[in-house]
Formats: sequence, C-alpha cells, structure tokens
Amino acid sequence: MTLDFAHTAERPLPKRAGVVVIGGGVAGVTAALTLADWGVPVVLCEKGRIAGEQSSRNWGWIRKQGRDLRELPLMIESQKLWRQIDARLETDIGLREGGSTYLAESEAELARHAAWLEQAKDFQIDTRLMTGAEVDAMLGRNGGPFVGALHTPSDIYAEPSRAVPAVAQLAAAAGAEIFEGTAVRSIETAGGRVAQVVTEHGAIACDAVVLAGGVWSRPFLENLGLPLPQLAVQSSAQRTSAAPLISNSTLGANGASVRRRVDGGYTVARSGAARFDIIPAAFRHFLAFTPILKDRWHIMKLRLGSAFFGPLGSHRWQADEVTPFEALRVFDPAPDHQLLDRVMRSARTIFPQLAEAQPVERWGGMIDVMPDEIPVIGEVGKLPGLVLATGLSGHGFGLGPGVGQLAAQLASGRDPVVDPHAFRYERFAQ
Repeated sequence: MTLDFAHTAERPLPKRAGVVVIGGGVAGVTAALTLADWGVPVVLCEKGRIAGEQSSRNWGWIRKQGRDLRELPLMIESQKLWRQIDARLETDIGLREGGSTYLAESEAELARHAAWLEQAKDFQIDTRLMTGAEVDAMLGRNGGPFVGALHTPSDIYAEPSRAVPAVAQLAAAAGAEIFEGTAVRSIETAGGRVAQVVTEHGAIACDAVVLAGGVWSRPFLENLGLPLPQLAVQSSAQRTSAAPLISNSTLGANGASVRRRVDGGYTVARSGAARFDIIPAAFRHFLAFTPILKDRWHIMKLRLGSAFFGPLGSHRWQADEVTPFEALRVFDPAPDHQLLDRVMRSARTIFPQLAEAQPVERWGGMIDVMPDEIPVIGEVGKLPGLVLATGLSGHGFGLGPGVGQLAAQLASGRDPVVDPHAFRYERFAQ
C-alpha cells in the first residue's frame, strides 16, 4: 500500500513529536525510519515532495572506493544499512552489487589510486588495483587508453528515484508521520534549547530537530543567526536508451562516468563538472572554498546572474511570513546541455557499446558542498537540540542511511555508530 503524505484538514500536523526532521531527502527519510524503528515519535516535514531534489537526481553510486578516510567508517555502515533496507522492501529499488571501478589513463593517475588504497588498508575492504589487460577484459576491448584501474567488487548501487520514496514509505509504515508540502519556517526555543518548530501549517512542539535540508540548510540556519559555510553547485546528468552491457560495475573515467540502469540504459555524467552561481554567501565563504575552486577550475563554471537574488541568496523572514522554501517548493535547475553533449561524446569514445545509445532524459540538480567536502553531522552547540545532517558534498545518496542513523542517534541521546568528531559543526569556527 502506498501512503499519501499530503497535509490536509483530515490529516493535520500533530501538536507534539519527540523529533522533527526537516527535509525529505535520503538523510531525512533514513533518520525518520531509524527513529520510528526505535519507537521515537517522529514527524518529517518536506517543503515540496519526498526526494524531489538531489536525492533523486544523483548517479545512484553507493561506494566505499575513493572515499575520504574520515567518511569511510560511516560509508561501511551505510552499505550495511542499504542492504538491510532493501531486504525490508517489497519494491525493487535496483540495488545491485556490481562493484565500482575508477579507470586510469596514466601511470600518475594509477599512482593516486594506489596511494588511496595504501591509506585505506586498515579498513580491510576488498579494493584492489587492476592491470590494463584486466581493464580491457572488463570493458570488452582489445587495447585501449587505460593503464589500470581501482576496483571494489563489493560496492553497490541503486536507482535513487525509486529508493528514497520507498524508504519514506517504509518509515511511514514504521510509525513516522511524513508531510509533504509543509515548509518549516523557523525553530523556537525555551530555556535555551529547541522547543518547537513553526511550519506554514502550524507549530509542532518537540525535544529535538534534525535539519537535513540539503542546499536549503544554510539559508535556514542564517535566518536563525547561525553561520554555515555551505554553498550550492549545480550538476547535470542524463540517462540513455537501452544499450549493450559494458560491465555490471559502475565505471568512472575522466571524460565520462556510467552506471548500468535497471531499464537497460545508462546514467551518464562527469565527475566534478559543475556550475557555481555566485550569491552573497559566496563572498562570505570565498576563502574557505578557494582550494576546491583551484583544483577544479578547468571543469567548473562560475556565473554571476539572477541567482544572486534567488532563493539561496540573502533572505530574512519572521516565523509568520512566507519563506523562500514556500516560494520554490522544488529546485529544478535546467541541465547544462553543452556539457552533457561533450560527456556523451566522450562516453561513446570510451565505451563503444554506447555508440548507438541516445540521451532520453537530462536533468540538473543542486549539491550542498562544504569546504572540506565532508558532511556536517552533529548538534549545534549554540542551539541545543538542533542536529545538523547536511553538506553531503555529492556523496549523499550512498552515505545517506549512515548520516540519517548518526543524526537520529545524536538527536535521541543514543551512542553514535561512528565517532562524529570529524563531522562536527564547530570545526568551521576554528
């Protein structure tokens, strides 16, 4: 049975909850599922629709390979959680264990993969280096541009547009109350800590709040007087018509990365290629993001335009006023067709099996990025009871269940599954 998440007169908001989760992306719905499984009264408020933004627009990779070592323990836990969630679902979310493979076109690139593998050896994962001959065999080529690869057989992937709504249905069946079209406008305090959230449909008293708002987390916090050096970059991706099987593994290369889809086509995109719209927050946090911009200047576009005054710009509001979250329910940016045309040409060159494949859908998405490219997960010291789960920096789909579980643990006073120190909000104040 599919549950309806609409707020109606017949389905009003509850007056109280143990925890209110703000945001219906992968981190928010898995936090709600975790809390509901523990019997904690939990309400999830989503301004638009479940998985309406980046949680359904990403590539679907769930990988340990290549992770920042600070994220790796949480990623290992997340893969376990994805498997457990999949086992509970009646819906096929396309979860497959095909592995992940980073293809190397030069010895220098292969050496960087080898260096990561050496650093990650204490985690005892099954990643290994492949030779050029092994790569050719995997890709069905007789010679090619690749000198080797980094390969993790146990890595998995899924269909994001199926997976996150299915998790929300599971959370609701477990007891979570989920409301779409319900923007949270503000948080009110009593005795120096969280006391209630104010939504467009009324207030909900609560003991704790999990803010999992993606790119919207920064303006929400700024309105509370809490700074967050999180910026948004726009990514673009596409899916193709059905094409012959290249490999069951996800495949990453400099020109194009591909993932086999359950419909027989491929999701095709390019790692790191994005557009950054300059907004007021960019000036406040420019120095913090300088290393990212320097590293990716050749594949990242900077643009100054109407976005400067857009929904992620500088806005302030009162709890009884309409917010940017209500003005724009779902952020649906146009894809970069020029970029995707180039990526598709590269994909056909790298993977001859895609020679006849045609793009059948393209989309844009907004990624919440932190200066160190790892999430913020933890309580805000200046506002006890508020737990952040944001800044997933393009790693959110795979990492989401671990982020949601950790945020739920911190919000409910349970022992954390991993040490949350690396993800603390206060690291940016130092």
